[in-house]
Amino acid sequence: MIASDLGRAAALFSVPIAAVFGGLTTWQLFAVAAVNSALSVLFAAAYQSYLPTLVDRSELLEGNAKLAGTASVAEVASFSLSGWLVQLLKAPGALAIDATTFVISAYYVWRIEQPEPEPERDGSEEHFWREAKAGARIVASNGVLRALAIAEAAQSMAEKVLTTVFLLYLNGELGFSPGVLGVIFAVGGVTSLGGAYLANRGVLFFGGVGPTLAVCSFMRGTGALFMPLCMSNSWAGIALLVANQVVSDPFWSLYEIHDVSLRQGITPERFQGRMFANFRLLNFGFAVVGTVIGGVLGTLIGFRETLFVAVGMMYVSVLVLTLSPVIRVKNADGARIVDPGRAA
Repeated sequence: MIASDLGRAAALFSVPIAAVFGGLTTWQLFAVAAVNSALSVLFAAAYQSYLPTLVDRSELLEGNAKLAGTASVAEVASFSLSGWLVQLLKAPGALAIDATTFVISAYYVWRIEQPEPEPERDGSEEHFWREAKAGARIVASNGVLRALAIAEAAQSMAEKVLTTVFLLYLNGELGFSPGVLGVIFAVGGVTSLGGAYLANRGVLFFGGVGPTLAVCSFMRGTGALFMPLCMSNSWAGIALLVANQVVSDPFWSLYEIHDVSLRQGITPERFQGRMFANFRLLNFGFAVVGTVIGGVLGTLIGFRETLFVAVGMMYVSVLVLTLSPVIRVKNADGARIVDPGRAA
């Protein structure tokens, strides 16, 4: 996690440095994006696998809820400031501040005092490809993990279709300034705190984790629908964008907390990293596909129409969850996976 943070900081710092000396190129931006994405995958897989070593399984939901609440506070500050920073310092200056935050993150991870337990190792699997295949088998062979992975892949693709064009639509076509959009998106940070609060209070829809995930997925898509419904830079348009943040973000937060907690709770400890890495790899692959689809559709049918397509793709994940074993999961205890090594 520390190495990933410092690597991302170094990659991002290279952009303002190159810009100052007049040497910034598109190829450098491609390289920085690739390094940042790869290290983000490593960090996220390690981060989500690390939490179960710090708290008991019974405290996973509370731990994830508190982490999500902290992230929501950071989102409020970052979105509120980012648009104005870009206008004031230009993009390279804003990236320098972004890079500094990764250094701060590395410092605080280093400050964690609790010793990390030695990972359990199986000599027969101590090889990169064998370990990767073992993680893939865990995900593919379990109905709950398999459905969560497919739903998350569909959601990741839909999000990238949306994020590829939504700023072009809101800023380029409708004329919203970056500063105004930053303040509007900061509302999502405030409302996502509500989702973290509900998760921490143990709020479940229809009495189970599975139905809660399906409901939250549906509400995320419904909230996203307000974005293409915004058709003008006016108070009505602002109201629709705020509605998007009010509806989508709390359910997004609630979904992610229950999703990660469920995966942590049912997966054997020695497979945590492999399981999360497989999810991240799948999400990254579909995110790339979504980015391409967003660019092509934005060119062919228009930005607003592409946003409607993205919303439709979000509802695919709802369908996957509803028609899968996930919908019957009440809690992690009832869906826990037996460690194949231990069973043998």
